[in-house]
Amino acid sequence: MRFAPIPCAVGLLCCVLVLRSVPLGTSFPVQDEGKPGITFLEEVGRLRVGFNWRNLTCPVCKVLFTILDIALLSDVNEERVARAVGEACIRLHLAEERVCRQITELFRDDFISALQQSLLWPSEACALLVGRSCGRFDIYAPWNVTLPRIPKPPVTPPTPPKPGAPQSRVLFLTDIHWDQEYAVGSSADCKDPLCCRNESGSPNWRQRAAGFWGSYSKCDLPLRTVENMLENAARTGPWDWVYWTGDIPAHNIWSQTRKQQLSELTVITRLIHSHLGNLKVYPAIGNHESTPVNSFPPPFVHGNRSSRWLYDTMAEEWAPWLPEQALKTLRHGGFYTVEVQPGLRVVSLNMNFCARENYWLMVNSTDPANQLQWLIHILQASEEKGERVHIIGHIPPGLCLSSWSWNYYHIINRYEGTITGQFFGHTHMDEFQMFYDEATMTRAVGVAFIAPSITTYVNLNPGYRVYLVDGNYKDSSRFVLDHETYILNLTEANRQPEGGVSTLLPTTSQHPIFHPDPNPKWTLLYRASEAYGVSSLFPSDWDGLIRTFLQDDRVFQRFWYLRHKGHVSEPCIDACKATVVCFLRSGRYDELKQCDLFAFGGDMVTAVRKTLC
Repeated sequence: MRFAPIPCAVGLLCCVLVLRSVPLGTSFPVQDEGKPGITFLEEVGRLRVGFNWRNLTCPVCKVLFTILDIALLSDVNEERVARAVGEACIRLHLAEERVCRQITELFRDDFISALQQSLLWPSEACALLVGRSCGRFDIYAPWNVTLPRIPKPPVTPPTPPKPGAPQSRVLFLTDIHWDQEYAVGSSADCKDPLCCRNESGSPNWRQRAAGFWGSYSKCDLPLRTVENMLENAARTGPWDWVYWTGDIPAHNIWSQTRKQQLSELTVITRLIHSHLGNLKVYPAIGNHESTPVNSFPPPFVHGNRSSRWLYDTMAEEWAPWLPEQALKTLRHGGFYTVEVQPGLRVVSLNMNFCARENYWLMVNSTDPANQLQWLIHILQASEEKGERVHIIGHIPPGLCLSSWSWNYYHIINRYEGTITGQFFGHTHMDEFQMFYDEATMTRAVGVAFIAPSITTYVNLNPGYRVYLVDGNYKDSSRFVLDHETYILNLTEANRQPEGGVSTLLPTTSQHPIFHPDPNPKWTLLYRASEAYGVSSLFPSDWDGLIRTFLQDDRVFQRFWYLRHKGHVSEPCIDACKATVVCFLRSGRYDELKQCDLFAFGGDMVTAVRKTLC
C-alpha cells in the first residue's frame, strides 16, 4: 500500500486554482505519458487567469514551496500557511478577495487532516505548476484489481429487437446545480466564479442581467426552473424508472456548509418525490454533494472528517427507493446495487473515488473502499444468473485517475456480455465515450453515455435526457435503443411571446424590459436515431458514427451543436475537432493513442497535445 505525499500548502493552492479553472462541464483527454504535453502552467495561462504564471520560474517555485513545507512542519503555523495561500490567491488575481479568503478557510482543515502526515518535495510540487522540466509529479501508484479465474463467455453481438417488442422509457437527470441565491436582474457577467446572485451586484450597461428562468453565463439555476423541469418531465411520461446522477448544489464552492448541502439534498429529493410520485429513482453521488467540494474520504477515515454526515442523510432520504442492503453499502461508501426488474440490475458507483480532485486519494488511491473489487463480485454473480447490468455514476470513467480508469476499462472488457448500459453526467455536455477490446483496440465493446446537464453552467440551455431501453421481456438485451434530449430554450422562455402578458419582472431603466413566459415549454431538441441517421445505438453504431464525423464534417458540426444543447456560438474545426474526437474514443484516461495517427489524418495527436478547445 503506497502512501503518496503532498503538502497541505500545495493542496490549498491547487483548490484555489480550481476557482479560475475550466468549468466541470468541460472534457479534456489526458496527455500521452512520456511525451511533450500541455502543462498545468500552459493550461492556467490559456484560461486567462489575471496573472502570468510564466513569471513563476522553476528556482523561484522551489524556494516558495520549500518555505511553505518548512512552515507546515509546525502545527502552530497551519493558520499562518492558510493565510499566506489566501494572500497569494489575492495577489495573483486568481479570484476576488472575498472568495480567496473563504475558499482557503473552508479547505484548510480537511487538507491538513488528510495530508500533513507527509510532504511532497518542492520539485514535485513545481512539476505540477511549472511543468516537467522542473521535476516529476507522480503521486498515484499503479494497482490492479483481481478478476475471477473464470473464462469469459463467448460474446454475441447485439441485434435489434423484433418489431413491437416492449421498450422501457427511462428518465435521466443530472447536474441540477440549484442556486438558492439566484437573483433575477443581477449581473450575469460578474468577476466571481459564479454569477447571477445578489452578491454579483447590478449589471452595468456592458453586462447582461440574470434572466427569470436562467442565464447564458456562468450561472446556475433558480429553484423554479428545477420545479418547472420536473413538472414537464412528469407530463411527458410515463416512465418506467429514473436514473439521477447527482450534483445538486450550485458552484459557490467557497461558501458552502454541511447544513446547506444537506438541506439542498433534502429539498431536491423531496421535489422529485412530489412530482414523479411512486416512480423508482436510482441516484448516484456527484462531486458537488460534499463540502469542501470533491472531498470524499474513503471509509478508512473515521469521525468528523468522514463522509458519514452525507451518506447517512442520503440513506434516510432515499430509503423509499432503495432496499436495506443497498442502503447499507450506501452508508459505507456511497455505492450500491439494486435489481430494477427481473433480469436487469443497476449498479450505482461513487465516482468520487476515481477523481483526481478528491485530495483524500493522494493519501491512498488504491481501489478506494474496494469499490471496483465489489463491482467485479456483483458482475460475476449477474453473469452466472444471466442478468444484464446498467452502471450509473457521475464522473465519466474516461476522466478518472489513470489506474482506476484502466481497471474499470478492464472490467468492461471482461463483462461486456453482462454490462449493457453505462450512464454518466458531470461534463454538462451531451456526449459519449467509447470502450474497445483490449487485444486490438478496434472492436467496440461498450459506450458510456454522458447526458447533458439541467443547469445552464456555462452558457447552456437547461436540458434532460430520456433513454429508450430494450424492455422487460424474456431474453431482452436491455441495451439502449434510442435516446432523446429535451431543452428549455432560454431565449424564448425569458421573453414572453408577442401578445403575451407578464408582470414577473420589475421595470429597469438600464436594460430592456423582458417579460418571461410564465409557462415555458420544454421541447424535444433531437432524437439520436433521427439526428444521426442510425437504426440502432449499439456500441458498434457509435464507433461508426465517430468515423462518419471524420468523413463528413456536416454530421460532426450537427453533433457539436447538439453537444451544447442547441446553444453554441462558433463551429468546432481543426484542433478543436481533433480533441473532441479523441475524447469520444477514449473511455480510458491514458488512451489518447487510440486516435490512430494515420487513420485520423496524421496531425491529430500532435494537435490534441498542443490545443484544448
